[in-house]
Amino acid sequence: MTWIAVKMLMGDRSKYFALIFGITFACFLITEQSAIFCGVMLRTTGMIRDTRGADIWVMNPEVRYFDDVKAISDNDVFRVRSVPGVAWAVNLYRGSGQAQLESGKYQQLILMGVDDSSLTGVPIDLIVGDIGDLQNPDAILVDEAGFKQMWPNEPIHTGKVIEMNDRRAVVVGVFRASQTFMTMPVVYTRFSQATLFVPPARRMMPFVLAKCEPDIPPEQVARSIHEQTGLKALTNQGFGKLTMFYYLAHTGIPVNFGTTVILAFLVGCAIAGQTFYLFTVENIKQFGALKAMGMSDRRIVGMILIQASIVGGIGFGLGIGLATLYGMFAVKSMPLLAFFLPWQVLGITALAMVFISLLASFLSIHKVLVLEPSIVFQG
Repeated sequence: MTWIAVKMLMGDRSKYFALIFGITFACFLITEQSAIFCGVMLRTTGMIRDTRGADIWVMNPEVRYFDDVKAISDNDVFRVRSVPGVAWAVNLYRGSGQAQLESGKYQQLILMGVDDSSLTGVPIDLIVGDIGDLQNPDAILVDEAGFKQMWPNEPIHTGKVIEMNDRRAVVVGVFRASQTFMTMPVVYTRFSQATLFVPPARRMMPFVLAKCEPDIPPEQVARSIHEQTGLKALTNQGFGKLTMFYYLAHTGIPVNFGTTVILAFLVGCAIAGQTFYLFTVENIKQFGALKAMGMSDRRIVGMILIQASIVGGIGFGLGIGLATLYGMFAVKSMPLLAFFLPWQVLGITALAMVFISLLASFLSIHKVLVLEPSIVFQG
């Protein structure tokens, strides 16, 4: 039965390839757009993931996502340190700055200020320079993409000078960072230095980074910090989820990408359904002959499902492969492209392909089930 189903499927090469093309195209679009969506969402938490060494972020209770900067009191770092279960806590600055380059041009950037003594939170993946050089006066670290954005025609090196708030800043290192949602250079410096690179304000500290005592769950310590200080305390994972959910709920990203995915799904259903139905209609006499020879409806339905499984499996494999190759080459040639392909996307695409295949075969199954075997004797 399987052999007959395969021979019938591949007998008409044009419709066979049309079926595979339709499913491959739908699979490619669903996978590619879903991977870009996941990449965009991953970028919203890039700086949270790059800030290493701490377990808990402590912030103003009204903070909704990472870039929603609301300052807290400088004394809050001492209040956090007094909470049972906290091994240590340090301050962290996050703000926006404007740099004047040597050419006279201005560049907006993201400014991060870490604890002066421990340098907790500094990215460790340095391309050039040394983290210890950040203790030098006016020293800053710049991310690789930001360095290329500010000095596009120069090789990566230290010693470049910029001005922020009429103060001199010297690049002592360049680090490799995760892509951020806002494509601006990311600059790290000491907390005391960061407060000089921006206009003064009454409160300058938006975050406190805390480390838990060994063998104490971060979630438990975060609850204790909230209960004792009234501040919002979240684990790294919890802060990342809060940021992602904000962008999902308050931006048009899900609608824009979701529309493309739905259109790809509908295109796949239309092409596969119509082509598979026409394939069945053209082979209706063969199915009639099989019924006339005594083959049951159940076995004929099984043949149609086998045919749908074959084209669905081939189309799924080709679509996933093309989307993966596209992502590999596109990310290298277009660094600003966000592309992240987790296994969940493959699972969702597989379910979509199963649904498209079943929907395409349903029309054919209905046609065959109402078929009279006598059709084989008609001219």
